[in-house]
Amino acid sequence: MIRGGTLVAYLAVIAATSLLAVAARRFRPTGRLPSLDGWALADRGLGTGWSWLLIGGTFFTAYSFTAVPGLAYGNGATAFFAVPYTIIACPLAFVLLPRLWEVCARNGYVTVADFVRGRYGSPPLALVVALTGILATMPYLALQLLGIRAVLAAGGVDPDAIAAHLAMVALFAGLAIATFRYGLRAPTVIAAFKGVAVFTAVIAAVWVVLDDLGGPGAAFEQAARRMDLGGAGDAALLLAPHQQAAFASLALGSAFAVLMYPHMLTAALAARSPGTLRRVTVALPAWTAVLALFGLLGIAAVAERIRTTAGGAETAVPLLVDRLMSPPVAGLVFGAITVGALVPAAVMSVAAATSFVRNVYVEYVHPTATPKRQVRIARVISLIAKLGAVAFVFGLRDQAAVNLQLLGGVWIIQIFPAVAIGLYTNWLHPRALLAGWAVGMAVGTLMVVREGFSPVMPLGPTGHTLEVYAGLAALLLNLAVAVAATPVLRRSGVARGVDTTALPPGPASRRRPGTGAST
Repeated sequence: MIRGGTLVAYLAVIAATSLLAVAARRFRPTGRLPSLDGWALADRGLGTGWSWLLIGGTFFTAYSFTAVPGLAYGNGATAFFAVPYTIIACPLAFVLLPRLWEVCARNGYVTVADFVRGRYGSPPLALVVALTGILATMPYLALQLLGIRAVLAAGGVDPDAIAAHLAMVALFAGLAIATFRYGLRAPTVIAAFKGVAVFTAVIAAVWVVLDDLGGPGAAFEQAARRMDLGGAGDAALLLAPHQQAAFASLALGSAFAVLMYPHMLTAALAARSPGTLRRVTVALPAWTAVLALFGLLGIAAVAERIRTTAGGAETAVPLLVDRLMSPPVAGLVFGAITVGALVPAAVMSVAAATSFVRNVYVEYVHPTATPKRQVRIARVISLIAKLGAVAFVFGLRDQAAVNLQLLGGVWIIQIFPAVAIGLYTNWLHPRALLAGWAVGMAVGTLMVVREGFSPVMPLGPTGHTLEVYAGLAALLLNLAVAVAATPVLRRSGVARGVDTTALPPGPASRRRPGTGAST
């Protein structure tokens, strides 16, 4: 049973979050008519601070703060691939996101599929980009509920009990109402509270835990002894040689994938300018430090002999916090993790709804829909997305959501060639990109399912195999098909759509004084 002090502190955090969500109506109000730019992108007006909070709060989800330490608890060093992957993603974001923002703002694009539609003149390619994003986002949205369930389970609430179900429904109901009315402004305001809560909570938790264990060195020594004795499954504090390729490919592939998710791109397109995004991506590694500290707590949970239920490693850190911290402080940490779920969940629902409206509804159902009607439909779809996530978690096993999320990462990376390469060249033929996408989706899905929903798969001859991330392997095959098919389609005279995208100018060409030579 959850302790009284923990419950009071937890409810105080949730109440403060709810009040902030309601206050979103006062955040940067405008007198403009309703439009998707306003509802889904907050009129593209977020400054550096707000963008850093929103993008960081969207990038680093509540499930990250429970799953990564859970992996560290159950699998040891391999869990820390999440740290280099988020570090790799930052320079990629520095290069790609400002240019994407400028292209989309210049052409009035609201979604990345809008950009693909204009760049390649191919409605089918834009449709598969939009549907892939929606398909990959829905299990990710459901995983946010699993982060909340881990907190409730650590507090002594049976996650399958009616009380737990009602608690999650109540949390998502408040979020759904705020997002329905105010769009991206609601999670933006909540993201400010999330930033303060999560940074404070993890620092407090690490301080208390390491003090109890006698410092980081003692924590790692005790965890290593426990792992050597078999106290944490097959976990180890050092990567084995056969794990290194899997670790590196997971980090690289995940960095490519995360920037293609609609919720990440929606948060980025809401920024005020390309310069804003550059400043944000430079400061984004501060969130990576928080994720690393949560991973450290997973190692500390092994040292503290925390016992989780079978398949419930994500509860390791909440259980550790509940054991070592006073009830009020534990409640604040639990509340911070819960708020960590609400921000990305709201942005995901907004992004999925916007993609559906712009690239399915308007393109194929109601081409003359007014901006006001588009907003109305997007609001309804965002509400349905949240209800679907709740129903999904209640109706299926937790592992089913995790498995679909693993597939989601493999799927979303397959739009990387059309989006990222398209920002710099449209040489690839849209039909070649479609063929590459289809091959990548099929082969990537087959790889993951064949390996029992493991994200890594063995490649190479017997005795010399390497374990690599299935999504990255499928992406390489995708690119190979697209690059090989493009010259064939060009020589065959297969027509392609017209590129209607106005790209930002490149670096200006200057002439050296007195020589006429270009620089």
